[in-house]
Amino acid sequence: MPIRPPQPRLRPITEEEQARAHPARRPTLFQVAGTRYIYVSTLDSRPNGEVLMRAERQERHGLSGPVLIRRVSSPATFERRQRLVEEVQLAYRLNHPAIAKVHLFTVHSGKPYVIMEYVDGPTLDGVLSLMALRRQPVSTAFALYVGAEVADALAYAHRLTDDQGARLGLIHRDVSPRNVSVGMGGEVKLTHFGAAYTHLRGREETQGGLRKGDAAYTSPEYLHCLPLTPAADLFSLGLVLLELATGRHLFHSALEWLAVPLPWRQRAPVEEEPSLPLTRLMMLLDAYKPDDVEEATAGLPEGFRAALRKALRKRADERYTTAEELRDALRDCLVQVREASGGRPYGRKEAAEELARLIAEASQHRDEAEPGDERLFPSGLEAHELGAAHFNETTEP
Repeated sequence: MPIRPPQPRLRPITEEEQARAHPARRPTLFQVAGTRYIYVSTLDSRPNGEVLMRAERQERHGLSGPVLIRRVSSPATFERRQRLVEEVQLAYRLNHPAIAKVHLFTVHSGKPYVIMEYVDGPTLDGVLSLMALRRQPVSTAFALYVGAEVADALAYAHRLTDDQGARLGLIHRDVSPRNVSVGMGGEVKLTHFGAAYTHLRGREETQGGLRKGDAAYTSPEYLHCLPLTPAADLFSLGLVLLELATGRHLFHSALEWLAVPLPWRQRAPVEEEPSLPLTRLMMLLDAYKPDDVEEATAGLPEGFRAALRKALRKRADERYTTAEELRDALRDCLVQVREASGGRPYGRKEAAEELARLIAEASQHRDEAEPGDERLFPSGLEAHELGAAHFNETTEP
């Protein structure tokens, strides 16, 4: 099952749960031009200092709705400030149904906040945790559907141009389970272009070969600081889809001997800790062979296996040239899977139904582990359950 198993469900009542039990006490994060952003809960706290929060947007005229707010670590250097500006400029250019929209960037009390589209559903990290709880992967059709949607989003991003019509050369560089969400309505959203590489005018280069994003889902050429092409994102997507379809990362079987220390290899710089040790990942990526992919994909339909074989080639020039090619291969395989099951369709509606079943079946084991995404299971916490618990109201979580 997934490399990062769900954490034991042993914890005290949090301030977030207290805030859910007392909605009137939810603090206002900040106000922009008459619109208030009210804190609801923290969805993720990342090793690089970023915090993802769910908030309610309340307009002056009474309309409201959920948003995702990403609180970014305050950049300490000119280069990092410039890269944050570039990220926001890039985000405003992205307009695709499978890419989460960025609505606004603001600075409050010296802290940068990015206000984004909220997806009412789990990330693929959450889906992998649900699979671990249920002890069964999602259907092949679900994995193919999600993969084709993400590939379509990448195809759009890779073709993105500047105001003069020149290609930006965008590479996402962090296609990983935590940056793909599936809404309860079956929509798929690629998120977080904060690690993206582009040719934006005046762009600040990442210094000193610093790797950005989760290295456990990155390509061999990126780990070795070689020139990047769209094929790097397709390798990452291949790793994500393999884990989604089988419940196992390509290097899952190597976890036991990964514990052996490797003092002989110099540690390469990363901006945040990967979910597997970076130097050991570099060794695995250097050593893995096509036979490893064959073994990992055993049991999947041949069309899906063929797509993963090509996406996960070690050499970038042997992979798919474009994300459109991978998208079309995944969609063709989905058609074959549908025909084999009697021609039943599989799209947004069917994905939504399967996700709901997955959550329901995993919820039967919810006392065994904590999935780590508060959107997965309602807490069911009532005010009276808090007893004499002290609620410490704050202005900024």
